Amino acid sequence: MSEELGLLVRDIGDAGVAEMATTPGLAAAVDQHVAALRDLFPEPGTEALMGYLHGFAEEAFQRGWWPDSTRDWEFVRIVAVCWMMRQGAAQ
Repeated sequence: MSEELGLLVRDIGDAGVAEMATTPGLAAAVDQHVAALRDLFPEPGTEALMGYLHGFAEEAFQRGWWPDSTRDWEFVRIVAVCWMMRQGAAQ
């Protein structure tokens, strides 16, 4: 992942996690994505989640996705991965 893409993904994740505190609908959507991700990664580690996030973001951008909405699937998925990584760091 390019440095620019990495920074953008980080910014999306940071903004989305912050927005979850004031937007219950976003928090609920992120929770659903977290549940699905836990099925993929029963014991999620930062390295595995970061690898998934890099691949996911690169694929999304290659097919033309751009973060125009905090309600689209890709945005919520990126926020969910970032939230999971933060939770892992907090434990």
